[in-house]
Amino acid sequence: MTTRPSAGAYGPLPASAPDGPDTADRLSAVLDRLVRLLRRQAPAEVGPGSLAALATLRRAGPLRLGDLAVREAVAPPTLTRMIAVLEEAGHVVRRTDEHDRRAVLVSVTPAGARVVDVALAARAVVVRARLAALDGAALAALHAAVPALEALADDTEGPAADESRRPS
Repeated sequence: MTTRPSAGAYGPLPASAPDGPDTADRLSAVLDRLVRLLRRQAPAEVGPGSLAALATLRRAGPLRLGDLAVREAVAPPTLTRMIAVLEEAGHVVRRTDEHDRRAVLVSVTPAGARVVDVALAARAVVVRARLAALDGAALAALHAAVPALEALADDTEGPAADESRRPS
């Protein structure tokens, strides 16, 4: 009989364990909790969804509205309303795509970039405080896991990389 490591062990987990949820379920649940914790750090002037869109624009550069909607997993009309609010606040600008005059590109402004930077700094403070409370084995396990987590989160393949996130 295969047993899972105890809660205090940081060794590799089997892909699935007969006595509990598999690694993907556990990882998904813990990431959801971390996201909720970090979303509370969003500045008052923008909501978590708007902050996520700003951060994507800051990281990826100018994007078409449809591409941003796919990356953020929101319906295009929802994103259009979100962008209108961000534009009114001076956090984003829209301009015509030089390669396709029918399309609009959205980019972050310096003020929007500052909002992202402040939010990321606040999140980093929370994460550092949580890390400081962990023991050495947990810290070593997290340190070793960072490259794998970065690979899981990698969105460099663009909007088509994950069809399951397309808004319906």
